[in-house]
Amino acid sequence: MNLSSNNRLNLAGLLLFGDKPQLYKPQFIVKAVSFLGTKIADRYLDSEDFEGSLSNIFQGALAFIMRNLRKIQKQKGVNTIGEPEIPQIVFEELLVNALTHRDYFVSAPVRLFIFDDRVEIISPGNLPDHLTIEKIRTGNSIQRNPILASFAAKGLLPYRGLGTGVRRALQDWPQIQFIDDREGCLFTSLVERPQAQIVIGERIKLGEIEILKGQPPSINDPINAPINDPINAPLSELQVEILNLIAQNPSIAYEDIASKITKDRSTIKRNIQQLKSLGILQRSGSKKKGYWAVMKKRS
Repeated sequence: MNLSSNNRLNLAGLLLFGDKPQLYKPQFIVKAVSFLGTKIADRYLDSEDFEGSLSNIFQGALAFIMRNLRKIQKQKGVNTIGEPEIPQIVFEELLVNALTHRDYFVSAPVRLFIFDDRVEIISPGNLPDHLTIEKIRTGNSIQRNPILASFAAKGLLPYRGLGTGVRRALQDWPQIQFIDDREGCLFTSLVERPQAQIVIGERIKLGEIEILKGQPPSINDPINAPINDPINAPLSELQVEILNLIAQNPSIAYEDIASKITKDRSTIKRNIQQLKSLGILQRSGSKKKGYWAVMKKRS
């Protein structure tokens, strides 16, 4: 089966069927981080390392991506579960390619970075031989790890081979860039995320921030109108409720918000901290006499 020699699993056998392959090859993992904003920073929203067999790594990394994407209502009813902003099959294809075609002689992990505007899957090893980005876009492929790929195609991973993975991903989501870094010996799949929009009374875009200054904003001000169309908002329903209550009463306390929404104070405080980190809320004045200001985006 080409999975062992001298009664010991080879690299393909270790990755496919080993219980803990990282005990022998600690670099064969996926390191995933979801950042706040569009740059690598010290602060992050989610982080996890995925190890084990190739199948376990794939399932864990895919789940990490999907839980960090926004859900979009589209044309469905309000009680239905939203759909991912990017189809899951796109990341299935790109992750399979990253795991089966990476250069396993390079001592480095696959890195998965999620930003507000993109998802990056960075694999050790640039495109082999004469392969180019233009060629993989049209379906050409060279199997760097043929034994690994052949077993993955037998149902261990959603791998279909024949160089069609990239084409399928592009068919479902054309906003994908590929970067072949030959000097750094890296290959990156960069998936652009749809531009997020927040609805606060009127549709306004993410962009430069204009902070409301002076007196607490009036309920009649458009910025304080109820948020009634969060379809494309990168916010949870709870965060939208919090913003609506603050819009109605900028001096509202944590306890009052918790009472009205029937959540505990720590949950409210945690979500408000997230809204502050996203640049949507700012606290002005003292703890007792201060007020919240919703931060206005320039359209």
